[in-house]
Amino acid sequence: MIDKFSSSIVEALDGLTDGATFLLGGFGAVGQANELIEGVLETGIRDLTVVANNAGYGKVGLARLLKEGRVRKLICSYPRIAGSTVFEELYSAGRLELELVPQGTLAERMRAAGAGIPAFYTPSGAGTLLMEGKETRTFDAQEHVLEEALHGDVALVEAWQADRWGNLTYRAAGRNFNPVCAMAAKLTIVQTQHVCELGELDPEAIVTPGLFVDRIVHIESGDPQG
Repeated sequence: MIDKFSSSIVEALDGLTDGATFLLGGFGAVGQANELIEGVLETGIRDLTVVANNAGYGKVGLARLLKEGRVRKLICSYPRIAGSTVFEELYSAGRLELELVPQGTLAERMRAAGAGIPAFYTPSGAGTLLMEGKETRTFDAQEHVLEEALHGDVALVEAWQADRWGNLTYRAAGRNFNPVCAMAAKLTIVQTQHVCELGELDPEAIVTPGLFVDRIVHIESGDPQG
């Protein structure tokens, strides 16, 4: 019987190692698997490369992971947003590497990894500092930059609903970077707010099929409407 649910966050995060590349879903403070990220801190692993849309918010989740010195490199689109004070302190002090990637390119690099596409051309970043050292080619008289697929060792994903096979749905803006992160990692770990029986999820509503999911832990919603 296939049952991908773990009994605890500790069990779900078993086997993580130093130096891994983590793909984190979320957009600002929405849709990030903060409980799993806090669990990563408890494992003690470090020297991580983290891929996320931004650099965390406040002092929880990704921001805390940065503050505790566990991250060596950050790959993101918007490191400087309201509440990203931890990033600014670390980067200014030279304690954090940064790779800036346009938001659409970041999503497509992960989607490409999940789809088995090694690289693609995009006009985003052409004519800017972001194209330095990258191959370029002209299509329809417009310069394009070659971007490589972005694979992860581990993806930490927040879902709205999950069944024991790992089929996932997302709620509203929680469906942001989570689906592409889930596709692009060797090990995808999910925290879900709700647990559904097999067959209960509408097949048309499933965004991430269980094929991409390895482990799930149930984190009950703190939202009284949830």
